[in-house]
Formats: sequence, C-alpha cells, structure tokens
Amino acid sequence: MTNQTTINLNINGQTQSLTVEPRVTLLDALRDHLELTGTKKGCDQGQCGACTVHVDGERVLSCLTLAAQVEGRKITTVEGLSGPGGELHPVQAAFLEHDAFQCGYCTPGQIMSAVACIREGHAGSDDEIREYMSGNLCRCGAYPHIVEAVREAAKVMP
Repeated sequence: MTNQTTINLNINGQTQSLTVEPRVTLLDALRDHLELTGTKKGCDQGQCGACTVHVDGERVLSCLTLAAQVEGRKITTVEGLSGPGGELHPVQAAFLEHDAFQCGYCTPGQIMSAVACIREGHAGSDDEIREYMSGNLCRCGAYPHIVEAVREAAKVMP
C-alpha cells in the first residue's frame, strides 16, 4: 500500500484538495490530478522550461517541485493568466500579435516566463530579455518573435 497525503493547493485563485503520494510533482498534480493541461511536460528534468508556473509570483519549474512543497502558496498556471471576462493577458495577446510560437508546445512555459521576466524588471533590452528567457527552449526557433512579444507586452504591463 502506498503512502498517501491530502494537500490543499491554491491554484488560479481556487483551493483544490487532492490526495497524492508525497513524491508527486506539482506538474503531475496539475496535469494528471487536476486536468490543468496547459502546463506542459517537456524534459521532466528542469532543462526546457515547458512546465513553468508561478508560485507566489515567482517562476518555478513544476517538474522539479513537489506538490506538497507548495501547499498554502499561491500557484498560477497559464490557465489563470486571462482576465475574469476571458480577456487575454498582455503577454498572451503579444504572443498572438507577434506570432511568437510555431508548434505551440513550449508556449505556455514561454508565456509564464515572459510575465515573470517583465515583472522582475528584466525587459529593458533585447539582450536582457534573451538572457532572462534563456531557461525556456523552443525547438521551432521562434526566439526573435518571442523577444518581440516580450518587448511589446512590457510596454503595457503594469
């Protein structure tokens, strides 16, 4: 019999209670237990950034974070970025406007990192954007468009 624990996670403003093994990652809790599939499983080793979410406003690789570690903290996934009326977050809108994706697999992680990059004050130049977005890989090579989108969103984000 496996050891199970019940945890309460604050995800996108809603408390979710789930019973999982203590070793379940935040990524697997989101995707497999809560059906929040916007967060992608890429390398499952913290190297690609596809699983990026925010915990208390800071970007976190959910594949390297145990779900139990973030109990009681504020978790935001890509699904939680849009406004209450469904309006796109400025970064989401900029990604669409600048065609900053091709296959789209890395896009949720890129968007979550872009939001954090701007909030952290690291969108002052294209070089700075590239540096602070470097943990997110895009196999399709949409990097120039991603930088354009981050630069554009930084102009309108508070």
